[in-house]
Amino acid sequence: MAPTQPPGGPEVSAQALTREPLPREFFDRPVEEVAPDLLGHVLVHGDVALRLTEVEAYAGMLDPASHAYRGLTPRTAVMFGPPGHAYVYFTYGMHFCVNLVCGEDGTASAVLLRAGGIVAGMGTARERRPNSTERDLARGPARLCTALGIGRDQNGSDVCSPDRPLKITAGEPADPSRIRSGPRTGVNGGKETPWRFWIDGDPTVSPYRAHVPRKRKPTA
Repeated sequence: MAPTQPPGGPEVSAQALTREPLPREFFDRPVEEVAPDLLGHVLVHGDVALRLTEVEAYAGMLDPASHAYRGLTPRTAVMFGPPGHAYVYFTYGMHFCVNLVCGEDGTASAVLLRAGGIVAGMGTARERRPNSTERDLARGPARLCTALGIGRDQNGSDVCSPDRPLKITAGEPADPSRIRSGPRTGVNGGKETPWRFWIDGDPTVSPYRAHVPRKRKPTA
């Protein structure tokens, strides 16, 4: 019997861990071009790798949904640096999310990595998310970071360097006829911008959720 394939694409196995990373020129383009082109490529951290199936683009100071919209801060400094670096942030007091910086140095645009299918290191990913189904191991940006062991220490990592544990390597590009786009998940400002990109029909793509305003505590 043929081995089962992990969700998100064909088995890449150990080859994904040793391939050269994508060149910096790949990321030195407008973020809305880089984002769909990332689909099908492979995110590697240590001994775990996944094929990207869902991403979102954010255009820095031009984009009200971006963390960098109001300018340079200690938190967003990595976004204002050169392309091909990881911007990792902590959210809701419990989760990490990882973005890839794009465009010219100083523009602060980045692609949020939302979901993918594990293609190497399945055992390690399961240890990190022991109660998850195979489909859900990295289905959503926080789960993705947990499954790959990505945290604060990876903020600022050069994903174009073969010597770093966090990198993006070439995978099987997504079939253009299956790439879809739509509004980004859970944002308020710029919520209609269709910069969420995903591979249609892939089981690891996360469900779309509109922004739900937080209830404010009543003031005296």
